[in-house]
Amino acid sequence: MPIVIPESEIRLEFSRSGGKGGQNVNKVESRVQLFWDLWASRILDDVGKARVAAKLGSRMNERGEIMIVADSERSQLQNRIVGVKRLNEVVRRALVVPRLRRATKPTRSSKEKRLESKKKRSTIKKERTKSFYL
Repeated sequence: MPIVIPESEIRLEFSRSGGKGGQNVNKVESRVQLFWDLWASRILDDVGKARVAAKLGSRMNERGEIMIVADSERSQLQNRIVGVKRLNEVVRRALVVPRLRRATKPTRSSKEKRLESKKKRSTIKKERTKSFYL
């Protein structure tokens, strides 16, 4: 299920990016910080918001906004596109409900195989030791 966060819900801030860029690195603000207010969003219900908040709590600031930083590209526009894609992908992954794991017991044959391999390993190690009582 692809999730698309509307541009109207995203707040952008720009700053100078480090790294490659030559002369532009000192004067062009190509680094993009995206802020998405999770609790004010209209695209998720309360259950979805709670799931996203639980999964992405480390990316949230004190105002309840999820923050994404994009500074891998040299142009502001490309960083903007990368950041929006990354935000959509992170939120989409956070909304996935993991399947419940049912506890199972090991089969009799797997227990026997395990014990047999332990015995085999034990005999290999015993044979390595020097025997003083020949």
